[in-house]
Amino acid sequence: MTIGMAQTKIQHKIRQVTSFIILMLLWETGSESIRYSVLEETGSGTFVANLTKDLGLSAGELAARGARVVFKGNRQHLQLDPRTHDLLLNEKLDREELCGSTEPCVLPFQVLLENPLQFVQAELRVRDINDHAPEFPAREMLLKISEITPPGKAFPLKMAQDLDAGSNSLHSYAISSNPHFHVLTRNRSDGRKFPELVLDRALDREEQPQLTLTLTARDGGSPPRSGAAEIQILVLDINDNAPEFAQELYKAQVPENDPLGSLVVTVSARDLDAGSFGEVSYALFQVDDENQPFEINPITGEIRLRKTLDFEEFQSYHVDIEATDGGGLSGKCSLVVEILDVNDNAPELTLSSFTSPIPENLPEIIVAVFSVSDADSGHNQQVICSIDDNLPFLLRPSIQNFYTLVTERPLDRESRAEYNVTITVTDLGTPRLNTEHSITVRVSDVNDNAPTFTQTSYTLYVRENNSPALHIGSVSATDRDSGPNAQVTYSLLPPQDARLPLASLVSVSADHGQLFALRALDHEALQAFEFRVRAADAGSPALSSEALVRVLVLDDNDNAPSVLYPRHNGSAPCTELVPRAAEAGYLVTKVVAVDGDSGQNAWLSYQLLKATEPGLFGVWAHNGEVRTARLLSERDAPRHRLVVLVRDNGEPPRSATATLHVLLVDGFSQPYLPLPEAAPARAQADSLTVSLVVALAAVSSLFLLSVLLFVALRLCARPRAASGPEGHFPGHLVDVSGTGTLSQSYQYEVCLMGDSGTSEFKFLKPIIPNFPPQSILSEIEENTTFPNSF
Repeated sequence: MTIGMAQTKIQHKIRQVTSFIILMLLWETGSESIRYSVLEETGSGTFVANLTKDLGLSAGELAARGARVVFKGNRQHLQLDPRTHDLLLNEKLDREELCGSTEPCVLPFQVLLENPLQFVQAELRVRDINDHAPEFPAREMLLKISEITPPGKAFPLKMAQDLDAGSNSLHSYAISSNPHFHVLTRNRSDGRKFPELVLDRALDREEQPQLTLTLTARDGGSPPRSGAAEIQILVLDINDNAPEFAQELYKAQVPENDPLGSLVVTVSARDLDAGSFGEVSYALFQVDDENQPFEINPITGEIRLRKTLDFEEFQSYHVDIEATDGGGLSGKCSLVVEILDVNDNAPELTLSSFTSPIPENLPEIIVAVFSVSDADSGHNQQVICSIDDNLPFLLRPSIQNFYTLVTERPLDRESRAEYNVTITVTDLGTPRLNTEHSITVRVSDVNDNAPTFTQTSYTLYVRENNSPALHIGSVSATDRDSGPNAQVTYSLLPPQDARLPLASLVSVSADHGQLFALRALDHEALQAFEFRVRAADAGSPALSSEALVRVLVLDDNDNAPSVLYPRHNGSAPCTELVPRAAEAGYLVTKVVAVDGDSGQNAWLSYQLLKATEPGLFGVWAHNGEVRTARLLSERDAPRHRLVVLVRDNGEPPRSATATLHVLLVDGFSQPYLPLPEAAPARAQADSLTVSLVVALAAVSSLFLLSVLLFVALRLCARPRAASGPEGHFPGHLVDVSGTGTLSQSYQYEVCLMGDSGTSEFKFLKPIIPNFPPQSILSEIEENTTFPNSF
């Protein structure tokens, strides 16, 4: 809902801006242009005007609206100072180069305000200074005048050229002082001034066959400039008919793409004289070898092209043609050549404003503002603009051949981050010419994509007893955005179980998503735990996602088997009684052990490591039962010491030992003789002396006799010790079932004397349990370890 409201506000603002632009464009269409003027040859950087005063805007508004100056074409005559908003000359201007003979010399331009879009029409007038002197096309002129020429006859002379305009252009002609001629300044139909030499007094060839005069051309500048040429006058003998043209004015139309040598027109003049005085030759009267595109055949009068024409440079030519007979008399006519435009200029595109990159998810953004023009005229000057149809952009026409390129819809950078837009401008001439201008529009990123994990959940495995700061795995998330919006940081979320000390168990690398175990884990204390990891980007506002991580702690064989029976608690060992009448396979006792590990690390096996008489007893490997291996005999020693090795199935295996003491009795009524704690003297005698050995044997014999006497006295005092007690006897009930390695279940009740200095066997009998073995096994299987007491 928030996003929809934001889009509605943006669209409302866009409509307001669009309405404002349309109103401003309509206002500008009817408004007059702002006019500025500057003298030509003024230095670069000269102040022209201040836009803040002329536009009625403050400097801050001009800067905010992105004011800029746009001239036609790519030549920028003015520059806008961004600090003071003064219009300054960008280069030294030459009026003659810019406008030629056109007066006034006006350079139109536009002041473009980008935000909101507004065009202000303006023009810069380049005023002429008197920087050119009049020049004649030739430094010498030759006139042949018959001596019978009557006074008052006028002879047109070649006119001078002055590149300046207005009052600085050619103003008048003067001639050096002489008794025969004066000069008049005449105006041509095109406004140019030419001199006419007027005969004041008849010439006499016999008196003066040749005259030399100086013709001076002056302009109207201050101070004036001048140029001069010499006139050589040859006085001819009588030739009373001058050539006359069939027409005083010839007109022709020539397409600008006519090839060189094409016939423009043929002029013709007739001379009524005979002989050499009647032979006519043709010549261009006003010849400018550099700019004259025509040449004339002196015999036939055919005028042909000698240079390529360009309608955009000159639309017409005014040519004077002279026909001269053999006697020196001449006649003149004029030729006006109109140049016809052909579509030989492709349209031009001038980019005024361009914005890239543009943000995604925003509608109708102005990407570029440009103008189009065509140097041709008429239908050849009309243009149309277009772009490819498969692009999300629109071209909108503005005033005076200006166009704006806007986005058609909100863009998505993740779908396409860059567009190559080719603007094609085509004129309507024949054949049609076009110009293509390509721009690259990049789309800037907006944080509109949340990071995405490569998996919704991760399962990691780590062995217990790991080293601290161990790398146990990684999580990874990617973000389709770019830049800071795609920079993903990882963090741990608080666990759902408040009792789980997650902060002390694992940590995550904020930059790379690597997970580390902070301390050594213990499989026996914690087999598995899970938590959630958040991936957040650096955008504003930041977006995030979560993934579940489950860590399984794998077991290591770090616990040795623990013997529950027989106990090793520092007291005297328990003695097992075996009747001599027992058969082979008689159950003597059962070694009960457990292992704190799990899996195969807790699988236990039992092995008889040492025995007083090796072949008499055996241990079942899977359940730890100690049984007789054969029938007992009277020759078997009455006391036996067995060492049972308990080993797990880990790698490497761990083990523990249990020591059993077995007493062979003829029946349960035989007095119990405790076994000594220490083994007999070592098999091999050391380096003791014989006397020490004898003394030790004597002391041992005395000690043994004392013990036997003490036992006999105790047995005599309690005659029912060997029979089964009718009351409840205190003792310890040892349950060796349910270890996972036994196939049967047994219980023994061991009764020990509590008031004796040495623990004595009181009573032993099998007890039939009052509950089935399966219940015991199921209860044991529910627990990973055995209870502490049985």
